[in-house]
Amino acid sequence: QVQLVESGGGLVQAGGSLRLSCAASGSISSINEMAWYRQAPGKQRELVAAITSSGRTNYADSVKGRFTISRDNAKNAVYLQMNSLKPEDTVVYYCFADLRARGSSQYYYWGQGTQVTVSS
Repeated sequence: QVQLVESGGGLVQAGGSLRLSCAASGSISSINEMAWYRQAPGKQRELVAAITSSGRTNYADSVKGRFTISRDNAKNAVYLQMNSLKPEDTVVYYCFADLRARGSSQYYYWGQGTQVTVSS
């Protein structure tokens, strides 16, 4: 059973920083892309940042220059360093992984979500 477990959300003042972490566990053979998405109430889930197994990154325009995605392949983990946070960054953030697991035909996995709240 593959699980993505997130941590690091919380409350921070505008201009502050938070670091989200996500670790994948289970019978994992390989992990392709890992990413962070976020979703506001009543809105579609949107990509925040993604990183391939080779380290190529992609960011939403709204977070470029403020957020940095990284991963540790040895730990099956992905991180999101969020700096210069704004009140509009207040949403639930979800970890995503495109991976292959032994005994599973599922490819896409999601974490349970972690709330980030930025006060003005």
